[in-house]
Amino acid sequence: MKILVVEDNESVCSMLEMFFIKEGYQGVFVHNGQDGFDHFNKDKWDLIILDWMLPIMDGVTLCRKIRELSQVPIIMLTAKDSDSDQVLGLEMGADDYVTKPFSPLALMARIKAVTRRYQTEATEKTEAHIVTSQYFKVNKDSREVLFNGQPVTNLTPKEFDLLYYFVKYPKQAFSREQLLDRVWGYQFYGDERTVDVHIKRLRKKIRTPDQSFIQTVWGIGYKFDETVFTNED
Repeated sequence: MKILVVEDNESVCSMLEMFFIKEGYQGVFVHNGQDGFDHFNKDKWDLIILDWMLPIMDGVTLCRKIRELSQVPIIMLTAKDSDSDQVLGLEMGADDYVTKPFSPLALMARIKAVTRRYQTEATEKTEAHIVTSQYFKVNKDSREVLFNGQPVTNLTPKEFDLLYYFVKYPKQAFSREQLLDRVWGYQFYGDERTVDVHIKRLRKKIRTPDQSFIQTVWGIGYKFDETVFTNED
């Protein structure tokens, strides 16, 4: 697997390089955002790891620019731990984030999970890739969403994946752990707020004045239900 790492902390790069060698990964390390974007354009990558705080071009901007051109998996490294910062990175198209300081073993698990999910999506042939409901039509191949026949174009990649999963399994209650496992593709090594943040943003993008569609199931998690009228945030 070929991984581009854009990280200005050389000690972090050295640590990752050792773990990459152990796992059999080919890592290329650059230390500012502009070099990262140049390397992204020069080659094909299986995964990109971006630091949030980078010289010349910050990681969030770089993530956005890459995502405009490619659906390559992106993991962000960040020392910022607030929900708003995490949301910003995810909205720019990152698939996951790891908060510094981090365990290299945990990052390796994230790398394997994210790439496994992408590989699974690429090789699935029998699964129905278009799911529909009363209000929604979600096309997994084209990554298109129709709500009441109108396109929804402002979903991040992970918000799209969540909506697809909810529409596919309506009225089923899922715990945060289940959603992390089935949508993110791994048992999450960290904060379950990741699910809450995505649900909150997705609700705002698909709600109507009467319905939010994604319901909180107290003590369990969330479910998708088009028959419940609520003003839930």
